[in-house]
Amino acid sequence: MVGDHCSLPAERPVLAQSPKAGLSCKMVLQAVGKVLRKSKGKPNGKKPAPEEKKLYLEPEYTKSRITDFEFKELVMLPREIDLNEWLASNTTTFFHHINLQYSTISEFCTGESCQTMAVCNTQYYWYDERGKKIKCTAPQYVDFVMSSVQKLVTDEDVFPTKYGKEFPNSFESLVKKICKYLFHVLAHIYSSHFKETLALELHGHLNTLYTHFILFIREFNLVDPKETTIMDDLTEVLCSSSGSSSNGSGNGSSNSAGAQNHVKER
Repeated sequence: MVGDHCSLPAERPVLAQSPKAGLSCKMVLQAVGKVLRKSKGKPNGKKPAPEEKKLYLEPEYTKSRITDFEFKELVMLPREIDLNEWLASNTTTFFHHINLQYSTISEFCTGESCQTMAVCNTQYYWYDERGKKIKCTAPQYVDFVMSSVQKLVTDEDVFPTKYGKEFPNSFESLVKKICKYLFHVLAHIYSSHFKETLALELHGHLNTLYTHFILFIREFNLVDPKETTIMDDLTEVLCSSSGSSSNGSGNGSSNSAGAQNHVKER
């Protein structure tokens, strides 16, 4: 068994608190203000556009990455590696990194600033174990996501690490559920906190993480394309420059039935 997919910390990472926290927050807010002023440009007396321009689609920011590695090749199932092992290892890794990425802006994602879990014009609701629909703030939603995923990836019956222990029959459906929620978190960071991410100079990390994650879930059909269509504009820009073909051909052709070709891009 591949045991590295259960090596996550017991608790969700949070920003360190220190006497300089207030000063750090003030500096970030000042940087955000600078970004906002830059994005607005010079006044021309015209009425503002009906929709706010998506800053994360600006070419000067989309080209920022921390590596030029070919992620399309990286996500493919290696020979002689069990599909469930590959899904488990990658899913827990993405959980860790998306969790960490969110923690960098978590102090700006509050019940006041993000009263709903919104991405562009879409609002997400949390559903508890009984299927009850719960309207919650963005930080509450993210906490629900991270807590539930943490519980799953540390459950030996769901993500086994001991030799000879089999994955449950429901494993793939659980992975799909996890990936859907992790996508919501990434999309919210872009939609509501890209200015803060930019001020922290972490947009290169965010772009790299998003590209890797999207190519992975497409390779193994882990998230319904209808679920990710809200970020298609960003996906097209980031993934097309990462070797992702426009018609989606060739992905996962050597994998098993559980790793079929992904749906073509919009």
